[in-house]
Amino acid sequence: MDTEQKTRELVREKYASIARGAPLPTASGCCGPDCGVTSVAEDGYAKLEGYAKDADLSLGCGLPTAFAGLRPGETVVDLGSGAGNDAFIAARAVGESGRVIGVDMTPEMIARANANAGKLAASNVEFRLGEIEALPVESASVDVVISNCVLNLVPDKRKAFSEIARILKPGGRFTVSDIVVDSELPEVVRRNAELWAGCVAGAMRKENYLAVAREAGFSVAVEKERVIEIPEEFIKAALAGTKLDHPVRILSVTVIGRKTG
Repeated sequence: MDTEQKTRELVREKYASIARGAPLPTASGCCGPDCGVTSVAEDGYAKLEGYAKDADLSLGCGLPTAFAGLRPGETVVDLGSGAGNDAFIAARAVGESGRVIGVDMTPEMIARANANAGKLAASNVEFRLGEIEALPVESASVDVVISNCVLNLVPDKRKAFSEIARILKPGGRFTVSDIVVDSELPEVVRRNAELWAGCVAGAMRKENYLAVAREAGFSVAVEKERVIEIPEEFIKAALAGTKLDHPVRILSVTVIGRKTG
């Protein structure tokens, strides 16, 4: 098994455990309530139509649906849809004439999302098992792609943005909340498996992240940005005695993009 596949299996196992009800440990990194990335109170999820508490696992790092400009009748794909939180909010925004497809690589998350859809009688939402680098979605069939703290977990981000471009219609758009850094991470962090599952190790430098999206054929802009405070004891444990030769800031960003081709 190559390194990228090992990373996917690590992430899949971590989020399968969460889907089964295991708490997200503080040491898992930055996508979760213990590291202050997001909360219902901070980002206003509970104020949005379609919000379902059972579908909110506090794994996000932003509020992409608030910036996506979703309109009735649009087709939306939610990448890394988890238990369905953002998908259900998007479904309410696009209405019965619209459609939302959630894609997640973890069978346990798909099962949980489908259970939530049943409770909510959400007839315009479906969830598909698949990987972001090979989306189970027809080409040029989607108006909007959203994602919340997931692309940082994908080993091949160029392929991920290429797939987003493939499934979007001409002029289609994306709104992605994600984790980036403002300088290179040390190799010891990149190699830390637990940090991969918690979003930190897979984070790109912000300028590189935006460049990858542009290379895939998007005009892009950062709509929102804030610094994430990771507990000092967690960073020390992750570095395993290695000293940083430069400070690294971890950022939560919401990026909007439009397909130029």
